[in-house]
Amino acid sequence: MGVHGFEALGVGILGLLIGSFLNVVIYRLPKMLERQWAAECAELSGTEPPAQEPFNLAIPRSRCPHCGHAITWYENIPVLSYLALRGRCASCKAPISLRYPAVELATGALFLFCGLHWGLSASALVWCAFSATLLALALIDWDTTLLPDDLTLPLLWLGLLAAELQWSGVDLHSALWGAVAGYLSLWSVYWLFKLVTGKEGMGYGDFKLLGALGAWFGWQALIPIILLSSVIGAIVGIAMKFSTGLREGGYIPFGPFLAGAGLTTLLVGSAALRQIIGL
Repeated sequence: MGVHGFEALGVGILGLLIGSFLNVVIYRLPKMLERQWAAECAELSGTEPPAQEPFNLAIPRSRCPHCGHAITWYENIPVLSYLALRGRCASCKAPISLRYPAVELATGALFLFCGLHWGLSASALVWCAFSATLLALALIDWDTTLLPDDLTLPLLWLGLLAAELQWSGVDLHSALWGAVAGYLSLWSVYWLFKLVTGKEGMGYGDFKLLGALGAWFGWQALIPIILLSSVIGAIVGIAMKFSTGLREGGYIPFGPFLAGAGLTTLLVGSAALRQIIGL
C-alpha cells in the first residue's frame, strides 16, 4: 500500500470514530431541541420550566437504555466493541441495535472514499464533514421527521465557504445559485401544494437541505438530485406500504432521500450523474 493508501486508511479510521460520535448526535440532538422548545414554551407562558439534569452531546455519559449501565471506553470502540460484546450489553445482555456499528461503518467508508479521492487535503476534510452531516440528518429525519437548523444551516454555509476557497470543486457562482434555486424550488412546491390542498406536504428543513446540496454541487446538480431522491422515495414508500411499515398518518420524511441522493452524487460524481440521467 502506497503513502496515499495509508493516508486514506487513516481518514477511514477517523471516520469510524466520527461515526461513533454521530450515533450520539442522532440520538441526543432531537431530545436537546425538545428540551429547548419546552423551556421556551414555559417562558412564553410565564411558568417555570421543570428542573432537569444537564443533557447535551457530552453529558451524561452513554448508558444502556435497558439497565442504565455506564458504557466504559473499551465498550465504546467503534465496531470492535460491538463484535466483542456480541451485540449485547455487558451488564444486562440486552441486545444493542445493529444501527450503531452500521453508522460507524458507513461513516468510515465515506471518509475512506474521501481520503482515496482527495488525499490528506482541505477538500477531503470538507467532504468528510459533508458526508457525516448528511448521514446524521438522514437518520434524525427518519426517526423524528426533524431536520435541525443546527446541522442544515452550517452545511449550507460550509458549502458556500468551500466553493469560495476552491475546496469543493464547485465555483462560487454555481454554488450560490445552487443554494438559492435549491431552497426556492421546494419552497415553491410547498406553497403550491398548500394552496391547492390546504395541507403541508413537507417541512422547511427540506428547503434548507436542498439549498445546502445546491451549495455543494452547484445548480446544475439540482434536477438529478431531485429526480434521484424522488425515485428512491417512491420505491421505499411503495415497499413500506405493502409491508405495512408506514408510520401513523402514512407519511415518509423526504429528507433521508435528499440526503441519500446527495451522498450518491458525491460517490458517482455530479457530471457522471447528469450524464446517466441524460442532462
